[in-house]
Amino acid sequence: MSLRTVSATRYVTPLREGGSMPAVVEADDDGMYVLKFRGAGQGAKALVAELVAGGIAQALGLPIPEIVLMELDPELARTEPDPEIQHLIRASEGLNLALDYLPGAVNFDPVAERPDGELASRIVWFDAYVSNVDRTARNTNLLMWHRRLYLIDHGAALYFQHGWDGGNANAGNPFARIKDHVLLPWADALPEADRALSEKLDRSLLEGIVAQVPDSWLQAADAFADPATMRAAYTDYLVRRLEQRQAFVQEAIDARQ
Repeated sequence: MSLRTVSATRYVTPLREGGSMPAVVEADDDGMYVLKFRGAGQGAKALVAELVAGGIAQALGLPIPEIVLMELDPELARTEPDPEIQHLIRASEGLNLALDYLPGAVNFDPVAERPDGELASRIVWFDAYVSNVDRTARNTNLLMWHRRLYLIDHGAALYFQHGWDGGNANAGNPFARIKDHVLLPWADALPEADRALSEKLDRSLLEGIVAQVPDSWLQAADAFADPATMRAAYTDYLVRRLEQRQAFVQEAIDARQ
């Protein structure tokens, strides 16, 4: 996975639905993006989760807007009258993460929509693999755009990294929160999804995804000597979880029953 880097040129509007208050911004490639701020309350680890989980979704062929790295100049805050937004921009100087903006997209409605069983199964498998706790009926983090489903907002994935000692002893744990997944009722092909998706991932691919995480997002901790050590630990965890995936696959199958 190779990420483009663009620079924010204009702050357009805040998206106040989420706790981190992302924003629609324009970049120097004339594109519009949803910017996730490194200086938001969730901190840099949310961006790590966005990049790594999003990169895995792309590798699995799941529908997700393009992910880019975005340079943010704190001077952009000068034209914003809202002090909260000014603070957020200044606190996020440097590299942030952004997703391609999908104009006219609407939130997925589990009452009105009937997603394909194969796609639903693949998304459920993916979310169980990356331990994404935030794809429920209350907050689907799914958009419908041109009649196609898109995955967004993976900042709550990889929750193992919070308070992490760098080990992977828990990588094989099941994912009990999968019972609340908004697409679980349609996920009628989980064994098939497991066979198809697990073949697409290996250590080399996961290592390449993790390698895209900027040094500035990898916060120092006693368990890690440097960013390279942290990247190796992320890769080891994801490889171990892939190898021991039967626990989370069976958890999802049992939750449907």
